[in-house]
Amino acid sequence: MNHDTAAVVLDLSANGIGIIRSLRRRGIPIYAFDTERKYKIGKTRYATCGICPDPKTGESDLLALLIQFSERLPKKPALFAGSDEFVYFISKHRNELLNYYHFLLPDHDLIEAVLDKRLTAKLAEKHQIPSPKTFIVNNEAELDQHIHNMSFPCILKPVFGHEFRKKLSKKAIIMENADQLRKEFPFYQQFGELLLQELIPGKEERIYQVGTLFDDNLQLIGLFMGQKLNQFPAYFGAGALVKSVRDEEVIERGVSFLKALGFKGLSVAEFKRDPRDGQLKFIEINARTWLWHSLSGRCGVDLSYLYYLLLTKQNPEPKLTQTEGIKWVYLVRHYLSSREKRKKGDLTGSQWLRNLKGKKEYALFAWDDPLPFFRSAFSHLINSWKNSRQIKKMETKLTQRR
Repeated sequence: MNHDTAAVVLDLSANGIGIIRSLRRRGIPIYAFDTERKYKIGKTRYATCGICPDPKTGESDLLALLIQFSERLPKKPALFAGSDEFVYFISKHRNELLNYYHFLLPDHDLIEAVLDKRLTAKLAEKHQIPSPKTFIVNNEAELDQHIHNMSFPCILKPVFGHEFRKKLSKKAIIMENADQLRKEFPFYQQFGELLLQELIPGKEERIYQVGTLFDDNLQLIGLFMGQKLNQFPAYFGAGALVKSVRDEEVIERGVSFLKALGFKGLSVAEFKRDPRDGQLKFIEINARTWLWHSLSGRCGVDLSYLYYLLLTKQNPEPKLTQTEGIKWVYLVRHYLSSREKRKKGDLTGSQWLRNLKGKKEYALFAWDDPLPFFRSAFSHLINSWKNSRQIKKMETKLTQRR
């Protein structure tokens, strides 16, 4: 295979570092960019790293930087995005960026639909995919309109998840009853648009993610799936401990849905098996690699490398089978989430140790590139302390409302 085409990775989180290490270990030249704070934490010896403007607040500057950077390279590079903000930016400016970079994305309308939880719910409804009951609540009048159709406990969650997580470090808030929801809705409304969603019961072990790589003709080139064992933040979040498994029902549901939507390039669909009726319920889609995608390489699929080969027109052989039973762990996140569960009596020390047994792939730790791991761990621990203080202040305000 020819590896002389460089790759540019927009993201220096564990997601982006997974892409970087996968490609650099094969001899591919890598350049990586992220905003200043993420750059300081995630810069890695596996790539030439730099600071870039924020894709939301510095759109025109980021576009100029990427164009000028590509012009300095001998060949048009492959472009990877590791966050929703960068995906949206690339999609929005695709017509211009395609003159300077190789990348493959579905239509921009579809990108917008999976970033907006309101539109995502409509996609599932249109394609008759079972999913949690969902209502949009823009104000208290709409809340009163829908509250009688919702069973409790339920979830209050943001329309645009990445923005909400930045402000509250939460992906969803459990509402135990209608009284709590009515009293606390005005408080959470200040942090962004909200929707009300049915809570699918059951632990993380019931959550599965199916990752795919479709070419421009919607031929399946790569397929990989796993089962969540722990999430961060606890209960509702991204994977902190995941195991590679293969479930044919989940695969059929995920692959057929993503193909029907026209999801060219890399994507991942999440489902949760509802213990009440045994059905898989659709949760969300990401139009990119996801946090634990690096496990795919350990399991014989390596979606990042397949995508590189596809972009550089090297006709990769489809990889549709995987090694099962290997775990991926984001150590600091797994520790913080497990600590919260232990405080609530939902996890014992022996269970925590048992979960870590077996063959593992680490999110960040690598003997030949240790600094991203240590910087990330320190940052998470500091943020955990700050968040605990913020949560106490929020709880005080909410108690006063009650």
